[in-house]
Amino acid sequence: MTHTIEQTRKRAEADAKTFGYFLVNDAELLQGLMEGLKINEDRYGYPSCPCRLASGEFSFDRDIICPCDYRDPDVAEYGTCYCRLYVNKDIYEGKKELPSVPERRPIAKQARAFQAASTPKPAQKKENEPPAAEEREELVELIPKLWYCKQCGYVVFREDPPYVCPICKAKKEMFTEIKTKVKFFS
Repeated sequence: MTHTIEQTRKRAEADAKTFGYFLVNDAELLQGLMEGLKINEDRYGYPSCPCRLASGEFSFDRDIICPCDYRDPDVAEYGTCYCRLYVNKDIYEGKKELPSVPERRPIAKQARAFQAASTPKPAQKKENEPPAAEEREELVELIPKLWYCKQCGYVVFREDPPYVCPICKAKKEMFTEIKTKVKFFS
């Protein structure tokens, strides 16, 4: 399903309002960000951050799906997120200038996204076909983990815990991993 830029903007505005943020009031910058989100959603099926490289693999890009995991700590510290889409009230009202924000996404995730984006995709496998022996080691490495928020009980299945719990706003340190086992059959 493709979305219009207006639908993309309405979704971002609703999210901003929910969390007490605003969308940047620079019309040209805002339009470019909305176009980027729409293009990424049409391309990948999810609205990955328009200012970061997405791999096209949902499991790799989960942390940069807008609003990304890094937005809340960025807005708290700098008044805006990395791509400057979401801003606090002072920046929105022009009381403070729109700053540049350093990248919080770990280098390892950036490198993995670059590698995945630049690697040709293999031919589609048949459904329920087990992985070939040479693929098993790589798959084990990429299996997400189950994380539990010790403050509110939120559970998420992904590689790393979110920077901030989407339910109670607890910091990353409040998440603990729930150990799971995966067994491959050959």
